[in-house]
Amino acid sequence: MLPRFVPRVLLFCLAVLLPVGCSSTATSGSTVTDTATVKLSQLPAEALRTVALIDRGGPFPYAKDGVVFGNYEKLLPQQKRGYYHEYTVRTPGSRDRGARRIVTGQDGGIYYTDDHYKSFRTVLR
Repeated sequence: MLPRFVPRVLLFCLAVLLPVGCSSTATSGSTVTDTATVKLSQLPAEALRTVALIDRGGPFPYAKDGVVFGNYEKLLPQQKRGYYHEYTVRTPGSRDRGARRIVTGQDGGIYYTDDHYKSFRTVLR
Protein backbone atom coordinates (compact mmCIF):
# COMPACT_ATOMS: atom_id res chain seq x y z
CA MET A 1 0.00 0.00 0.00
CA LEU A 2 1.26 3.50 -0.89
CA PRO A 3 1.80 6.15 1.74
CA ARG A 4 -0.87 8.92 1.73
CA PHE A 5 1.51 11.60 0.38
CA VAL A 6 2.43 9.71 -2.82
CA PRO A 7 -0.74 10.69 -4.82
CA ARG A 8 -0.20 14.32 -3.81
CA VAL A 9 3.42 14.23 -4.96
CA LEU A 10 2.40 12.68 -8.29
CA LEU A 11 -0.34 15.29 -8.79
CA PHE A 12 2.16 18.07 -8.04
CA CYS A 13 4.65 16.63 -10.55
CA LEU A 14 1.97 16.45 -13.23
CA ALA A 15 0.89 20.03 -12.55
CA VAL A 16 4.47 21.26 -12.85
CA LEU A 17 5.58 19.20 -15.85
CA LEU A 18 2.43 19.13 -18.00
CA PRO A 19 2.53 22.82 -19.08
CA VAL A 20 6.17 22.39 -20.18
CA GLY A 21 5.17 19.63 -22.59
CA CYS A 22 2.32 21.67 -24.11
CA SER A 23 4.40 24.42 -25.67
CA SER A 24 6.98 24.38 -28.40
CA THR A 25 10.29 26.14 -28.56
CA ALA A 26 11.14 28.34 -31.52
CA THR A 27 14.60 28.27 -33.02
CA SER A 28 15.45 31.47 -31.19
CA GLY A 29 14.86 29.69 -27.87
CA SER A 30 11.68 31.56 -26.91
CA THR A 31 8.46 29.71 -26.15
CA VAL A 32 5.61 30.15 -28.60
CA THR A 33 2.42 28.30 -29.33
CA ASP A 34 2.31 25.88 -32.23
CA THR A 35 0.67 27.32 -35.30
CA ALA A 36 -1.62 25.22 -37.41
CA THR A 37 -0.98 25.06 -41.13
CA VAL A 38 -3.15 25.79 -44.15
CA LYS A 39 -2.43 25.39 -47.84
CA LEU A 40 -2.37 28.61 -49.82
CA SER A 41 -5.07 27.24 -52.10
CA GLN A 42 -7.38 26.79 -49.09
CA LEU A 43 -7.34 30.47 -48.11
CA PRO A 44 -10.23 32.76 -49.03
CA ALA A 45 -10.02 34.36 -52.49
CA GLU A 46 -9.29 37.75 -50.92
CA ALA A 47 -6.25 36.29 -49.12
CA LEU A 48 -4.99 34.80 -52.40
CA ARG A 49 -5.22 38.27 -53.97
CA THR A 50 -3.31 39.78 -51.06
CA VAL A 51 -0.53 37.18 -51.37
CA ALA A 52 -0.34 37.86 -55.12
CA LEU A 53 0.05 41.60 -54.39
CA ILE A 54 2.80 40.84 -51.87
CA ASP A 55 4.60 38.69 -54.44
CA ARG A 56 4.41 41.54 -56.99
CA GLY A 57 5.47 44.17 -54.46
CA GLY A 58 2.16 46.07 -54.61
CA PRO A 59 0.55 48.47 -55.08
CA PHE A 60 -1.50 47.83 -51.96
CA PRO A 61 -5.04 49.11 -51.41
CA TYR A 62 -4.64 50.05 -47.74
CA ALA A 63 -2.24 52.67 -46.37
CA LYS A 64 -1.21 50.37 -43.50
CA ASP A 65 -0.29 47.46 -45.77
CA GLY A 66 3.37 46.59 -45.35
CA VAL A 67 3.80 48.15 -41.91
CA VAL A 68 5.90 46.36 -39.30
CA PHE A 69 3.98 43.75 -37.34
CA GLY A 70 5.12 43.86 -33.71
CA ASN A 71 4.13 40.29 -32.70
CA TYR A 72 3.06 41.64 -29.31
CA GLU A 73 0.82 38.61 -28.86
CA LYS A 74 3.95 36.41 -29.12
CA LEU A 75 2.09 33.84 -31.21
CA LEU A 76 4.75 33.84 -33.94
CA PRO A 77 8.41 32.95 -33.32
CA GLN A 78 10.21 35.81 -31.57
CA GLN A 79 12.33 37.87 -33.95
CA LYS A 80 13.86 41.33 -33.91
CA ARG A 81 11.57 44.27 -34.61
CA GLY A 82 11.04 44.78 -38.34
CA TYR A 83 11.19 41.06 -39.17
CA TYR A 84 7.42 40.74 -39.72
CA HIS A 85 5.14 42.88 -41.91
CA GLU A 86 1.36 42.80 -42.11
CA TYR A 87 -1.10 43.16 -44.98
CA THR A 88 -4.88 43.53 -45.00
CA VAL A 89 -7.06 40.77 -46.39
CA ARG A 90 -10.28 42.44 -47.49
CA THR A 91 -13.37 41.23 -45.64
CA PRO A 92 -16.51 41.43 -47.83
CA GLY A 93 -19.16 43.58 -46.18
CA SER A 94 -16.79 45.12 -43.65
CA ARG A 95 -16.77 48.91 -43.45
CA ASP A 96 -13.18 48.97 -42.22
CA ARG A 97 -10.09 46.82 -42.70
CA GLY A 98 -11.73 43.90 -40.93
CA ALA A 99 -9.97 41.23 -38.88
CA ARG A 100 -8.17 39.26 -41.58
CA ARG A 101 -4.43 39.73 -42.18
CA ILE A 102 -1.46 38.15 -43.88
CA VAL A 103 1.81 38.50 -41.94
CA THR A 104 5.09 37.83 -43.72
CA GLY A 105 8.53 37.16 -42.28
CA GLN A 106 11.88 38.10 -43.76
CA ASP A 107 12.57 34.39 -44.34
CA GLY A 108 9.60 34.21 -46.74
CA GLY A 109 7.26 32.68 -44.17
CA ILE A 110 3.59 33.58 -44.51
CA TYR A 111 1.01 33.53 -41.71
CA TYR A 112 -2.76 34.05 -41.92
CA THR A 113 -5.12 35.29 -39.21
CA ASP A 114 -8.84 35.74 -39.59
CA ASP A 115 -9.45 36.82 -35.98
CA HIS A 116 -7.21 39.90 -35.72
CA TYR A 117 -4.09 38.26 -34.28
CA LYS A 118 -5.80 35.94 -31.78
CA SER A 119 -4.52 32.94 -33.75
CA PHE A 120 -2.31 32.29 -36.77
CA ARG A 121 -1.96 29.55 -39.35
CA THR A 122 1.28 29.00 -41.23
CA VAL A 123 0.58 29.18 -44.97
CA LEU A 124 2.07 26.39 -47.05
CA ARG A 125 2.68 27.20 -50.72
